[in-house]
Amino acid sequence: METSTKTARELYEALKADPRRRRFGFGRKPALVNVDLQNAYTRPAEFATAYETDPRQIEHVNKLAILLRAQGCPVIWTYVAYLGSGEDCGVWGTRADMSASLKSIKADSRQAQLDDRCDIDRDRDIVMNKRMASAFFETNLGSLFTFHKVDTVIVTGGSTSGCVRATVVDSLSRGFRTIVPEECVADKHESPHFANLYDMAAKYADVLPVAEVVDFLESYKPL
Repeated sequence: METSTKTARELYEALKADPRRRRFGFGRKPALVNVDLQNAYTRPAEFATAYETDPRQIEHVNKLAILLRAQGCPVIWTYVAYLGSGEDCGVWGTRADMSASLKSIKADSRQAQLDDRCDIDRDRDIVMNKRMASAFFETNLGSLFTFHKVDTVIVTGGSTSGCVRATVVDSLSRGFRTIVPEECVADKHESPHFANLYDMAAKYADVLPVAEVVDFLESYKPL
C-alpha cells in the first residue's frame, strides 16, 4: 500500500489534473438519478442527519432535470422511508449508530419528504422509494432504463460516500456510462466526500464539473 501525507481532497485534485486520465464519456441517451434529496439529508438546520457541501446543489440538480426532461430523458428522484416498526429497514437498521437516522424516517414524516426546493414534475418524473443504499437494489430502475434505451446515468444527491457511491458502482456494474457532477453530490464530512469522489473518478464514473454536464445536455440531441 502506498502511503501519503496528502488529504483526500488533495489526492482527488491531483487525479483530476492528470492529463492521462481516460473517460467513459457520454453515450446516446442519458437519464438523471437524484439520490435521496429529502429533508432528512438536505436540511441541516432541522435534522442532525443532514449535510451540505455545495449550497447550490439543488439549484444545479434542478437545472439538469429541466434539461433532461426537455429532451424526453428520464428523471428519477429516490428517497428512503420505512414502516412505523422499522422492520423493512432490515439488518441495515440494526447498527446502533445508524438506527436513529434510518429507522426513524417514516413514510409520512417530514424527514421522508423530498426537499420542496427540488423541481419535480409529478406528471413525468419517477419518484421511487428505496430501502437500501443503491437506487438499483430491488427497484425497477434497471428495467426502466432498458425500456427507455438509456446508456448513460447521471447521479446526484447524497451521501457521496454512501447511497451515491452504491448507486454509481451498481450503475457501472450494469453496463451504464456513469457521470457524477461534482457540485451535485454532498456528504457529512469532507474526508469521505473527497475520498469517494477520488475512488469513483479513478474506477467507476466520470466525475465532472456540473458546468460540463450542462454544456453536454444543452447541445444534446436525441437520436
